[in-house]
Amino acid sequence: MATDQDILAGAKALLGAESQALGLLVESLDSDFVRAVRLLAACEGRVVATGIGKAGIIARKIGATLASTGTPSDFLHPAEALHGDLGRVTPRDVVLALSNSGTTEELLRLMGPLKDIGARMVAITAAADSPLGRHAEVVLDFGHVTEACPLGLAPTTSTTVMLALGDALAMAVLEERDFSSEEFARFHPAGNLGRSLMRVEEVMRKGDMLPLISSGASVAQAIEVMTSTRGRPGAVLVTDADGGFAGIYTDGDLRRHLLEARAANNFDMLSRPIDDMMTAAPTTVAPEKLIGEAQRLLRERQIDQLPVVDATGRPVGLLDVQDLLAIRALS
Repeated sequence: MATDQDILAGAKALLGAESQALGLLVESLDSDFVRAVRLLAACEGRVVATGIGKAGIIARKIGATLASTGTPSDFLHPAEALHGDLGRVTPRDVVLALSNSGTTEELLRLMGPLKDIGARMVAITAAADSPLGRHAEVVLDFGHVTEACPLGLAPTTSTTVMLALGDALAMAVLEERDFSSEEFARFHPAGNLGRSLMRVEEVMRKGDMLPLISSGASVAQAIEVMTSTRGRPGAVLVTDADGGFAGIYTDGDLRRHLLEARAANNFDMLSRPIDDMMTAAPTTVAPEKLIGEAQRLLRERQIDQLPVVDATGRPVGLLDVQDLLAIRALS
């Protein structure tokens, strides 16, 4: 039985071997990589990723990454393709074929039919002069790598290199297509990622849930607005004579002022103008900003409410930390 040290040494050796292979991959990238990026970015149909065995699993992941970053893609199983699934491929598609050796029989049997369909092809392989490489329009040759498996057999280093190369392709295509974070949000509506990519205007309190009060109103009137506004917001937004945003008064401010009033046994603060008690020029956020940015502001400034102000300087919403907790619970 291996000792703890033996186990750790083996794992470190494997990671070291894979890391070294990735370093060599960085040095090997050339104009063929650029050609592949241009070809995928210009694809008018879908990028059809294909491979079998472990390479097929990597092909699925690359296809999923492309799809999530704005490049329509699909996975084609070579065996199923030979039994009718070739109908998924059109002349407008680009096939991304993965095979370490470049001699995978199931893939090679697809070459003739794919050529007849008219689809273009990019190959990721360790051998540019392999049968697969010779059939491809562009070959991304990562060269011979030694598998990190102790037996030298199980796909380890080769699949790591293929995955990294696929990630590099997908990210380069993303930049080539000028894919934006807003577009990314459209494809990731669920979970933590989806929440952070929602826009503030999708979550903020607005309409009859937006607590507004005019400059010059009393603190007591501000309390009434905070209490009567639907959703019981924890703040009120103050507007100036032109309807612009002037400041915010929160329930935290109210508690602090009430404690001060009790200590002084003087509650005249309730009749004072809200302008004297509010926070002028507080931190705000624009409605088109992403929720992730708003969360960062709430966290860094250690506040619970964030006024939403449009480009004209008018308050159009209020983002409460409770609203963020609510969308977390719903997703």
